[in-house]
Amino acid sequence: MRRITLMYHTKILTVSFLVLFGIASVGGAQNLDGNPYTPGVDANIDMFMGSWKESMPQHTHGNLVERDILTKGDPLNPPTKGAVLKYTNRFTFATLEDGASIMPTTLSGEQEILFLLSGKGTITGGGKTYDIHAGSTVLIPAGLEFTMKNSSDVPMTMYLINEPVPRGFRPNDFLLVRDENVIPVASDTGHWCHVVKALFSTTDGLGTLQAILTVGFPPMRIAHPHSHEAGCEEVWTTICGEKNVAFIGKQLRIQPPGTGYMIPPDGKTPHANINTTTEPFKMLYFARYGDHDVRP
Repeated sequence: MRRITLMYHTKILTVSFLVLFGIASVGGAQNLDGNPYTPGVDANIDMFMGSWKESMPQHTHGNLVERDILTKGDPLNPPTKGAVLKYTNRFTFATLEDGASIMPTTLSGEQEILFLLSGKGTITGGGKTYDIHAGSTVLIPAGLEFTMKNSSDVPMTMYLINEPVPRGFRPNDFLLVRDENVIPVASDTGHWCHVVKALFSTTDGLGTLQAILTVGFPPMRIAHPHSHEAGCEEVWTTICGEKNVAFIGKQLRIQPPGTGYMIPPDGKTPHANINTTTEPFKMLYFARYGDHDVRP
């Protein structure tokens, strides 16, 4: 296939044409529905997307300011835009202003996962203090008191995932802190081109969720479009990549940083992301795939 050298919007149209008319011939189980988009029949994908820039601020943990990306709702028929989560409590963009600290906090019946985007500081819990910075990922278990401080002169920003603790689950008794910057790539061939780094899994202490990853997309690549069945809650959010293109159902949307989506688990709405630029981009991914054993 000849190299695509046209302008940005033309690239999107060209790639879309290849997806809709080329991929449909690859394997019976992967065929895409050839019918045109039909309102009321096909998913309204805008209802399954959310951005913190469209949300009002809420104070939590004392000085932490959260803005919703996705919230509790109906994963098949969202009552409001972004209200799609069934198994996760909330997914937000959080800010801790320069020099600020959160109050000592103990989570009850829930856990939080933080992925830092900017700033630096410390987080303390279980008698240990850890330095954190952009790329740091923290699993904060239920029942452990913790505090966090921004020691930089810029706001500390992060994605925050709050998951419920299942009945009978035994949480960690320590903070688990990892640096995405130094985690090795686990795979670069999943769904054709996903460059995956594994952050946390159930063996690390997740209760409801089963995987938290970062997924990179090389330049001028598209991931393999596929759908998900009932019981799966899979969320994709841009970390970096202003021109990231989300292909969901039968439509395309630009997905800049701060924008996340969940795939309707109806078994018929495909999704993939497309990099039409000459630079790589990266996404934060978290998922619950189905019923699973929890750590007793």
